[in-house]
Amino acid sequence: MPVEELTTVLEPRPLPNFVETEQVKSITERSLAYVSAGFPIHFRGVSGTGKTTLAMHVASKIGRPVVLIHGDEEFSTSDLIGGEYGYRVRKVIDNFIHSVLKTEEDMQRRWVDNRLTVACKYGFTLIYDEFTRSRPEANNTLLSVLQEKMLDLPAAREGGEGYLRVDPNFTAIFTSNPEEYAGVYRSQDALRDRMITIDLDHYDKETEIAIIEVKTGLSTVDAEKLVNVVRGLRESGKCEYAPTIRGPIMIGKTLKVRGGIASKDNPIFRETALEILTSETSRVGSRTHQAKVREIISGLIDQFC
Repeated sequence: MPVEELTTVLEPRPLPNFVETEQVKSITERSLAYVSAGFPIHFRGVSGTGKTTLAMHVASKIGRPVVLIHGDEEFSTSDLIGGEYGYRVRKVIDNFIHSVLKTEEDMQRRWVDNRLTVACKYGFTLIYDEFTRSRPEANNTLLSVLQEKMLDLPAAREGGEGYLRVDPNFTAIFTSNPEEYAGVYRSQDALRDRMITIDLDHYDKETEIAIIEVKTGLSTVDAEKLVNVVRGLRESGKCEYAPTIRGPIMIGKTLKVRGGIASKDNPIFRETALEILTSETSRVGSRTHQAKVREIISGLIDQFC
């Protein structure tokens, strides 16, 4: 399969509006050092900590084409390495003697390489996003890829032996949520031992302000107000789910649409902040808890805005 025909491959382009503060640069530099030393890397953190964005950024620095996989409970090994999809029909017509017509038909199952095989074969960068959402047995094939640099292949695959030697340029970047998250499987110790895990938490204040500025177009002053409210809510310890950077980004974009400013005297801002932050930090239907959270948010708006 020619590389130019692979629809699963992404160009390693720098991400637009990517914010690179000192904290982000430090994570990026460490990640690239591990990759250069020959190790796959694993970004682990709660939702909203920028794992996938950071993985794409590191991949763009590596400079190789990118193959992206999203973990899924329904995944099987064939979803990673490939399988037999459809048929290939071959028909030969022999009319060498004009009075005799001879035809032969041959029908075979058609093997199609999937994304892991493509990445290993051509030396691309594999980003396996939320890999622990796939069942552990589906990921077993990665063990030999990361350690022995060999990919075991089914006998049904055409063109050679039952294994593929991994291209030296192949790199793997994994992301995952903590294992106590719903829908997340416990990763095999053998797989986790083959990668270097970098735990991501919420960014520092400088980085969060810069991200909100870039993503929403708000001024530095208004972006800082949103960050102060969210960080205060996060530090209160009263939320079922700690608010992430996504909340203030949603608030900022909505303010741009509705024409409001981040001020405690602006009813549009107060209404928007209350709805978005309460939604992000509470379970659906938990009205008693939501009322408490709304009270905390109102107090933080009065204090910082």
